[in-house]
Amino acid sequence: MDEIDKHILHELQLDGRLSNQDLADRVGLSPSPCLRRVRLLEQRGLITGYTAVVSAREVGLPITAFVRLRLVSHAPEGVTLFEERVRALPQVIEAYLLAGDHDYLLKVAVASFEAYELFVRTQLRGIPGVESIQTTFAYGITKPPSPLPVV
Repeated sequence: MDEIDKHILHELQLDGRLSNQDLADRVGLSPSPCLRRVRLLEQRGLITGYTAVVSAREVGLPITAFVRLRLVSHAPEGVTLFEERVRALPQVIEAYLLAGDHDYLLKVAVASFEAYELFVRTQLRGIPGVESIQTTFAYGITKPPSPLPVV
């Protein structure tokens, strides 16, 4: 990956809806070589998709919870079951495997504190092998998701 590829990645992270012409202008290429590079970056797995950033508050999901979980065991079948169940929960918008005091960190979006309580009682606690659940609620965003520092 050269500096032009990094510049392409940076520009597309800032605005995934850029036309190929606008992207080519920003990175100093003509449109055909620019499109070839974008397609290669996609094929190589450096670009994994294009999405819209949606306001959680405006779609009725103003509560963000960060949930730290510990599992009873790290046996492969239990871990696999846990991860499959978490991926199936629409309220979980991000999930990370951790090193340290907890095994997983989930980012959860819900409409209310009552909805979160129901989510924990009926969804999270129902996953076999969960030993403990700890929650922290975010009440503001100091830095929204940002582009990866590839340049």
